[in-house]
Formats: sequence, C-alpha cells, structure tokens
Amino acid sequence: MFTGIIEEIGRVESVVKSAKSSRITIKAKKVLEKVKLGDSISTNGVCLTVTSFDRDKFSVDVMAETIRRSNLRNFSPGDEVNLERALSLGDRLGGHIVSGHIDGVGTIEDFEKEDNAVWITISASIEILKYIVQKGSIAIDGVSLTVAYVDNEVFKVSVIPHTKDMTTLLGKKVGAGVNLECDMIGKYIEKFLGAKEQAPVKKGIDFNFLSDNGFA
Repeated sequence: MFTGIIEEIGRVESVVKSAKSSRITIKAKKVLEKVKLGDSISTNGVCLTVTSFDRDKFSVDVMAETIRRSNLRNFSPGDEVNLERALSLGDRLGGHIVSGHIDGVGTIEDFEKEDNAVWITISASIEILKYIVQKGSIAIDGVSLTVAYVDNEVFKVSVIPHTKDMTTLLGKKVGAGVNLECDMIGKYIEKFLGAKEQAPVKKGIDFNFLSDNGFA
C-alpha cells in the first residue's frame, strides 16, 4: 500500500521489451534506502516489485496486463517517473490509501495557472469517471490529489508549488497519458451492492418447492 506522497523523481535508464512485457531499470536514490529484493515501489502509481538493484538504480519486470493498462508502455530512456516506497506501519498517511493497481489511463486536456497553483484538466472513460467524486481523492501518476471538479467527460485537480517541485505532473504536455487510480472505497461499495442484488433469493418450503425437488 502507498500514500500518494511522492518521495523522489527517478529517471528511466533502460527499457528491454519482450513480445508483451518489459524489464525497466530506473535511476534513483532515496527509494533505494534499505531496499530489499521483492520490495514494492510505486512507479508512476503502478506497484512494481524490485527484482534487482545496486547503489543508484533498480530494475522491475512489467507484465503484459500492466503494459496494457498503464502509461509504462510508453517509457523511454531519460523519462522522469514518480517514485514512492510502500507504506510502513507507523508512517503518517499524508495522502490517501493507494493500492498501486491503477484503473486506467487518462489524458491531460489543459493546464491553467491560477495565482500560485495550476489547474489540470484530465479526460477519462466513463468507467473511470463514475468512481471520481468532487472533493474525493485520486492518484494521478501516483500523486495523491483532491478532485475539485468532475463531470461525465473530465475532472480537474489543482496542483500547489510543492507538488510541482516534487512530481512530474507539470512537466507533462497536453495530450500526455497519466495513470489513474480512483479511491478504492467506491469500487468496494459497488461490488458489495452488486453481489447483494445478484444473490439468489432463498425459497420457503411450499408445495412448489416439494414438487420441484421430487417430493410431491
């Protein structure tokens, strides 16, 4: 689990592509402190497992499903990425609960400066937008942000100078794809309500029940 509070901006050193998957090596420093093989590092919001590392870089294997669902498929050497280590017990939860299992990719439609902040407008599919609520939380390329506006086509967030300096968001261009993970609470509620609606209704024992089961 993660918080959406980015610790460091890393840089892609290499991308080795297979038929449907890839192996990515990323230059970093802070997130490598006390790292171990098998640790999870959120990379642009995607939970990835460290498969090898040394003093200033780590490598991850990216499976086909992750390639299909995220902007990791567009990574090239030199690209900057948002990095965060998994949450430790006792850490402050400064953002919100982020799983690192993204829902899909949105598209940056516009940047608009307002005093010391910058508004970002992002379009997404209705399958993603239905989980986004005004004043709720969303992770954009792994960055925990508060939704300030949402309709059936786009949503908006406002980025303060600190977030600008600590993440890659404002370094992107209009038309760039960003990984989106909606607040998981809404998805769980939908699943539970759907399961309840689909649950078979138990029948009482009556003549029809006895007849259907060969007792009459």
